[in-house]
Amino acid sequence: MTTNGVSSRLIQFIDPEERHRDGIQTPFQRLAQQMQDVLGDGGILKEVVHEGEGPLVPRDASVSIHFSGFLEYSDQPFESTRSFKFPKMMKLGKDMTVWGLDLGLRTMRRGEFSRFLMQPSYAYGEMGCPPLIPPWATVLYEVQVFDYLDSAQVDEFFALLPEEQNLAPLSTLLTVVDTERSFGNRCFNQSRYEDAKHRYKQAMTLLRNREPPDEEERRRVEEASLPFLLNLSLTYLRLERPRKALQFGQRALEISPGNTKALFRCGQACLEMNDYEKAQDYLTMAQANKPFDTDINNLLRKLAHCYKEDLDKEKHMCSKMFSALKSEK
Repeated sequence: MTTNGVSSRLIQFIDPEERHRDGIQTPFQRLAQQMQDVLGDGGILKEVVHEGEGPLVPRDASVSIHFSGFLEYSDQPFESTRSFKFPKMMKLGKDMTVWGLDLGLRTMRRGEFSRFLMQPSYAYGEMGCPPLIPPWATVLYEVQVFDYLDSAQVDEFFALLPEEQNLAPLSTLLTVVDTERSFGNRCFNQSRYEDAKHRYKQAMTLLRNREPPDEEERRRVEEASLPFLLNLSLTYLRLERPRKALQFGQRALEISPGNTKALFRCGQACLEMNDYEKAQDYLTMAQANKPFDTDINNLLRKLAHCYKEDLDKEKHMCSKMFSALKSEK
């Protein structure tokens, strides 16, 4: 790319006053002409590359994003999340190291892709960030918002004392644990099973600490606990801890006897522990609820195969033992 016959790569070596006199613009100066001023002071300029949908990202949201930061005249980013398998989940006001990025995200919508040009006062300031970022550097960020969760109510609830949490309306508690479940499900879908387990357990702790004033609220708290118990059972299976998976599956059955998912989880856990009789009991009960369920029937076939393999191994071992005894005689 050239400007007035001068390569943009070479412009950086020309004195700024000489550039201004000759009317030569830097790449960032050219880009700024097509951008909108976010704050009115020229500190953060924005260009929307791809429009998003829905409301703006809330002030206290946790945002699922990809971003890359560039210095002028550089083709390679000085930082990027693009190498990560999944978008990064970051909490506004807490996880952002660049103030301008935090402010810029609040102007975006779900699904949006935008560029932000940030002056030093909104980026790395007079010190920069050696050795990658020099002092007084203007930086460009490319940002893509995949999704967000408004976690303000969750943060406020966790900041309360246990007795204050217990006095909060049940509707508030249920909203908080539902947000925690959304966080946990997102982690689970990204195969971050330890993080998912942490989120599910946090919600379970809140529900377990609740002191229902009547039978109706006790029932609703139990109902709210059921999805977390099922999710924890599956999460522990993914973590290859079938004993814990079985415990949470059994707790789910205490709340909802005959629950097909709980029976299936317990059957999976027992099969992993090679407890074939219990696995068959749980899976047969699950099959009675859903006779044509593919997952249940496939696991029953796997159970039969594993049981046969074990019997064949036992027969083979017995055969070898008797052969050894005959040889000794």
